[in-house]
Amino acid sequence: MCSNSLRSDEPSAGAGLLKHELRRAGSLVVECADRYKVPAGSALAVERFGFGRAVTTALALHPNVTIERRVIDELPAGKVIIASGPLTGGRLAKQIRDLFGGDRLYFYDAIAPIVSADSIDTEHSFTASRWGKGDDEAKGDYINCPVDRDTYYQLVHEIQNGRKVVPHGFEEPRFFEGCLPIEVMASRGDDVLRHGPMRPVGLDDPRTGRWPFALLQLRAENQYRTAYNLVGFQTRLAYPEQKRIFSLIPALANAEFLRFGSIHRNTFIDSPALLGAELELSARPDVRFAGLITGVEGYIESCAMGLLSALFLAGRMLGKPIQPPPETTALGGLYNHITRERGPKETFSPTNINFGLLPRIGVRAKKPERKRLTAERAIRDFGPWIDDINAKAA
Repeated sequence: MCSNSLRSDEPSAGAGLLKHELRRAGSLVVECADRYKVPAGSALAVERFGFGRAVTTALALHPNVTIERRVIDELPAGKVIIASGPLTGGRLAKQIRDLFGGDRLYFYDAIAPIVSADSIDTEHSFTASRWGKGDDEAKGDYINCPVDRDTYYQLVHEIQNGRKVVPHGFEEPRFFEGCLPIEVMASRGDDVLRHGPMRPVGLDDPRTGRWPFALLQLRAENQYRTAYNLVGFQTRLAYPEQKRIFSLIPALANAEFLRFGSIHRNTFIDSPALLGAELELSARPDVRFAGLITGVEGYIESCAMGLLSALFLAGRMLGKPIQPPPETTALGGLYNHITRERGPKETFSPTNINFGLLPRIGVRAKKPERKRLTAERAIRDFGPWIDDINAKAA
């Protein structure tokens, strides 16, 4: 996992609504995440090692699951779900591309650095969650590292001019808009970072009683709070440059970096053109796809597409095909994104779950109220759909 955060856990946010639906559907992944969550305010973040062990153990002990740890170089015969993730390569990737009859698709993703908790300067930082969200304990889940105006613009200048790790010459650099490297954001304007990952809104510095000019938030990486992630600071800066530049932030002047940020390439397929209504490959209906490779972005979204692909296959094998999820639900919104037919001038690109994927609520109201009503409609419509599936499986 490049981040231990599964994002917001509030139903009024897209990620929170999707997790609510996955819990309702009995998702193993979300169940394990809940069991190993670490403090993160209104977000769901996990202690990654315990979380990973819990998922692996549950699968290893399941009576209907056999795990074979070996390289798969070609598609197996019979019914199969390909959930090979964003780093699919080798002969398997070539065979998949040959089935498509076209070029592979990809985008670059980046991860943020992690620093040791003991090395964070508490004299130049304070703990708080934005707008004081969460219970009394959760309100101090984030360590906030403020910077003044001069330091901020010096930081931006260094990020803009720092040495970067660049893609191979034969690859066009494509980035997912929802997880841009900070240097890409900084290249779009000097103030982009302080309106993005360094946004100070809703965070009062107790030393001044006011919002700082800009700040960096740090989020706990484990349940012991011994390591912290630089929130939103995913980067392709060279390792020495990361230490030099990020140390300009007063709270990180002597920070010990436990992991530097890095970049990797994610592969995804042109799902609307290649997949049928049950996420099956049109050229070979016994092959289904699941996870990030289908063109969703994010752990929870990938989990959702895995669950949905499995439900479609199980329904067929039971002779009781299931209907796609209602378009008014978070799961339905993601499903429509990767299956909706595009016009000749439309391009397909990965997306996180967001309320823009769901139909409008049809009520004139302020944004928070519209989100609340949209979430209530989704929860109301999701229940009968999943109940019907469970009844068929009984």
